Amino acid sequence: MLKKSVDQDFENKKWEKLERVRDVLRKDMHGELSDLNFNFLSAELRCKYNIVDTENVSSNNYDPIAVSLIEKYPDGLILDCGAGKRSMYYSNVVNFEIVPYDTTDVLSVGEELPFQDNVFDAVFSLAVLEHVKDPFKCASEIARVMKPGATLYCVVPFLQPVHGYPHHYYNMSMQGLKNLFADFLQIHEQTVPASGLPIWALTWMLNSWASGLPSNVRDKFLNMKVSDLLGNPLDYLNDDFVKALSSEKNSELACTTALIGRKS
Repeated sequence: MLKKSVDQDFENKKWEKLERVRDVLRKDMHGELSDLNFNFLSAELRCKYNIVDTENVSSNNYDPIAVSLIEKYPDGLILDCGAGKRSMYYSNVVNFEIVPYDTTDVLSVGEELPFQDNVFDAVFSLAVLEHVKDPFKCASEIARVMKPGATLYCVVPFLQPVHGYPHHYYNMSMQGLKNLFADFLQIHEQTVPASGLPIWALTWMLNSWASGLPSNVRDKFLNMKVSDLLGNPLDYLNDDFVKALSSEKNSELACTTALIGRKS
């Protein structure tokens, strides 16, 4: 048995879960038990996948789809792959992260999951794959650890500004998301969840745009009508609300970005 720490309800729940988790961990990866989690996040993995320390806190509640899967498998195990900091701590959900939040159960990277094959009844990947260096490898690893018949619930951004926890690599369309998993899973349904409706993208972008303008320009921008913004983009390029945005805001809200490279 693992040695218990201070006898508190939350820690007791963690110890009980860690006992279960230990049985599904890979034997060919080195990990240590510390600070109430299994830590497989070695210096080598940190370097390989560009993992850096961050003070950013990702914390979101489960939506009804996730909750229904948690309730469907009360005696099973669900992997929350990139869980963030969870306000609800479930005995059947393994919180997997690169950040040692108090609710984190296992630390490592999604590209090399420290779990055995075919062990999870369901897997969540909720607004995570945009933040990983190799989403294709993550997808194959997620499929590997799912039991036959298991369910994947995956949500990724399409039209969202840059948001790094600590990095932001890829947004993707429905076709892009399907392409990640089509070789491994049967795709039963693709939808736009309530938390991903276009209004979220619109308000996020407009609020962030406004916050990046000087106050005198911001006031004018906020008094514009929707119809004022539906013209040819070329006609706006010399307007203050376009020119006054900082380079940081332009990067965050960009329609496209460019790269020029040279092979040595």
